[in-house]
Amino acid sequence: MATPETLRAMLARADEKLRAARVDLDAGLPGDASSRAYYAAYHAITAVLAHAGKSFSSHAQALGAFNREFVKPGAFPPDTFRKIQRLFEDRQTADYDWNVSLDRETALEDVTAADWLVGACREYLRSKGVAV
Repeated sequence: MATPETLRAMLARADEKLRAARVDLDAGLPGDASSRAYYAAYHAITAVLAHAGKSFSSHAQALGAFNREFVKPGAFPPDTFRKIQRLFEDRQTADYDWNVSLDRETALEDVTAADWLVGACREYLRSKGVAV
């Protein structure tokens, strides 16, 4: 299990990525906003996993474990994993697909989903007695 200090640092990183996503969105950089939104969500998810004593070497493993360990049992709403998958896919598109550009509406949805997920992960950790 990660220390409270480590969990706070992980969530601080999530907050940093979320701020960057908002700046990119305001600057007219929807692909970068979606990419940063994904990383905000990813860091929040990894904080929850770390609290449970779990870490993974790939993003796919971490996302799958989060779904299996926290979404399916009901610690997070059922549509949470759909949001995470969308964030992951949009980040892949934004960062690696030269033929497709994300639009502002998509990026706004991604930033909104990441904002919710970071908050939900923080609230989950608080419910477990972690001062984050």
